Formats: sequence, C-alpha cells, structure tokens
Amino acid sequence: MTAPMVLQSQISGLKLISRGKVRDLYDAGDTLLLVASDRLSAFDVVLPTPIPDKGAVLTQISLFWFDYLKGVCPNHLISAEVKDFPAAAQGDAAQLRRRTMLVKKLQMFPVECVVRGYLSGSSWKEYKKLGTVCGIQLPAGLQESAKLPQPIFTPSSKALEGHDENITMAQVEALIGKEMAAKLERLSLEIYQRAADYAETRGIILADTKFEFGRDPKDASGQPVLADEVLTPDSSRFWPRETYQAGRAQESFDKQFVRDYLEQIGWNKQPPAPALPEDVVRRTSEKYRAAYRALAGKDLPA
Repeated sequence: MTAPMVLQSQISGLKLISRGKVRDLYDAGDTLLLVASDRLSAFDVVLPTPIPDKGAVLTQISLFWFDYLKGVCPNHLISAEVKDFPAAAQGDAAQLRRRTMLVKKLQMFPVECVVRGYLSGSSWKEYKKLGTVCGIQLPAGLQESAKLPQPIFTPSSKALEGHDENITMAQVEALIGKEMAAKLERLSLEIYQRAADYAETRGIILADTKFEFGRDPKDASGQPVLADEVLTPDSSRFWPRETYQAGRAQESFDKQFVRDYLEQIGWNKQPPAPALPEDVVRRTSEKYRAAYRALAGKDLPA
C-alpha cells in the first residue's frame, strides 16, 4: 500500500526548524519531529518529482537499524507512533504515518562519520589517481568495487549547502576533541561492521555508509548518541551480493538509477532539476521498497 506522497510536509501546529534535502524538522518543545519526505536529491539538487513510499522506506529502515544496534550505541528515537506525537501534530496524522520519528534534541557533532568497506564512487576516482582514499594509502592494484583490506573511517565536514568535504582526523580532533574523535571513529567502524555482517546474511553488500552523532545535554556522561537516519539507501551504498563482481560499477538499491538517467539526458547538474518520467519514478520507488524488503525480511508496513 502506497502512503500519500509528501513533497513538503505541513504541520500547522508546530514550528518548522529546517527543510533539508529530504527531511523536515519541527520543534516539539523538549523534542523534535523528524519527517522524511518523498523528495529525492541528486548531485546536491532536489528534484521536483516525489518518489512514492521513499520517506516511509527511509524511516522504517532507520527504525529497523536503531532496534538492531541498540546494544552498541544509544540513539535519538523516542517513538515512531503517531499516537505518541505532540497533540499539535495529531491533525496531520495521515501525512506523518510511517515516515516520522519523535526524537530527542541533541547537540550534533559537526562531522559526517563516513565508513568505507569497498572502493567505489569518489573513493575509486581518488584511488586511481593517487593510490589513496581520503588521504589514506591503500595497497596497489585494487580494482573498482574491490573490498578493502579493512573498513576505513573517512570523516567529512557538514556542508549547509553543496558537497561535504573530506577532512582529516586532526581536523576532527580540532572540532570535537581528541577523545570524542576517537570514540566516533570506534563507534562508526563497529556499527558498520555489525551492519555489514547482518546485511551479508540478507544477500546485501554494504559498500559504504555515513553516520551522524550528537550529545544529549540531559545525559551527564556525554556519550555519543546515534541520530538522523541510519543505514538507509540515501546514506549508504547497498549492492546485491548475487550480482557483485569487482572490476566494474555495481547494481545498487539506492538512487544511482536516477543519477544514471540524469547523466544520460545531459542535465548540467544545476538548478532547476528536470522532472523525472513515470517509468524512472516507478523503478526508483521499487528499488527503495526492495531495499527494505531485503533488509527487514518483510514488505513495507501498510
């Protein structure tokens, strides 16, 4: 069952804090309401065409992983049930169902915690040129999409607009302190490995992903809290294991299908983005739903 499509959420009773490429964030007093829309961005530009069920898939996959990883790291989730949302949001239940999380207010660390287990995308381009990934020296002779000798932590800055930029561990330490930088690296690598091991049992290769962490101001321990989305097709590269072969680009469960279409039509990657044809929208929606089905072992909740 496809939920009502939401290109931009509208919650009349709550203050909109920000509208990102995909998520809308509302102030709910001591908490936040995080709404995953059906927007899709490519090459850092939001497309005008929504993708059916995309927001629901992103939220439901995040919920799956938050539960799976709760023994590794605390997370920001309070509830994903509309009945638990603030009274001011209850009148908008139809657009919030399946795609929304009530979450803690955190002090977010200004770092994207990227973990790479395979050589793909921008990392492959850098490796071909320099033999490194984000400045980390790798063995010679690796192929495109090759599995790395071990996963690597390659943090980046959080850009308010445009592309995030790779930064060094020294820069991370300067931003958040040496001890916290080491904690985020350790946690990111552990979460990646646990998720990759599980995904392998579901016939999926987790090539790379990114995490965001914050600090709960109400928690005196100051331990990192996993936040935002986690291990979704928007924040990760998922490849079907059965078709994987090093030495070439891979099929994927993410929006690479849309990127390929936009490259094919010669779009200059500048706003405004072109509308997507119906068949591209349908096949992209199917990709997202297939990712949930493969990971969770069941169809998207109705």
